[in-house]
Amino acid sequence: MYRVLIADDEPIERQVISKKINGFFPDQVEIFLAENGVEAVKEFKNNNCQIALLDIAMPGKSGLEAAEEIRGIDQNCSIIFLTAFDEFSYAKKAIEVKALDYLLKPGSDEDLISAFEEAFSIADKNMEEARVKESAGSSTVFDIDEEEPDHNKSSVIVRQAKNYIDEHYKEDISLQDVAGVLGYSDVYFCKLFKQNFGKSFIVYLNELRIGKAKEFLANPAINIKDISSEAGYRDANYFARVFKRMTGMTPSDYRNGVIGS
Repeated sequence: MYRVLIADDEPIERQVISKKINGFFPDQVEIFLAENGVEAVKEFKNNNCQIALLDIAMPGKSGLEAAEEIRGIDQNCSIIFLTAFDEFSYAKKAIEVKALDYLLKPGSDEDLISAFEEAFSIADKNMEEARVKESAGSSTVFDIDEEEPDHNKSSVIVRQAKNYIDEHYKEDISLQDVAGVLGYSDVYFCKLFKQNFGKSFIVYLNELRIGKAKEFLANPAINIKDISSEAGYRDANYFARVFKRMTGMTPSDYRNGVIGS
């Protein structure tokens, strides 16, 4: 179970978001609620949350201020801002606290789902690294590259990223993996990826995988369970949910439509 903090000063908004996340990720999340920044920090500490979804404008202590404290508590947690304020100063501050994403209300469900899927991937990777670190008795050092990309450099990185993802989409890869292979910090690479691809890493990866799955589904000789792993999904049920969310139909329905046409 992933431990998720949701902080918003509007009670209805808290409940709507909580219900959405529980609906998108049944039996995968344990949610803790806070109505302001002060409560957010307290709930985060008390429940050792891995993911924090924060509104920005909250009484007493803003979401940005809470995020700074949360980042001081846990350098590896995923912070996602969900706000009605589309202001450069807020977005800049979100980058400074190494936020995973900055979503605008009312926003699309796809963006919210994608942000959480990436946060889950990061949480999994953090837990695995912690286990390796504990067993090896050593620490891992991450280099942070905060320079702004120029056009030529961006083109090279985008080409390298695309090639790596195309070659490894069947594997359990994350944005952190690709950033590490190319030698960049997670925050810098996340920003660069969105600027050049126009979408988040997880959305791009899912679109690629579902595209591959469609090609496999056109061949009736291949079992759907096998297709899920060939497309990069370890869990066939999760693959089916992602496929239906992105195409509007189940893998079986899609196959029947392709073969029958």
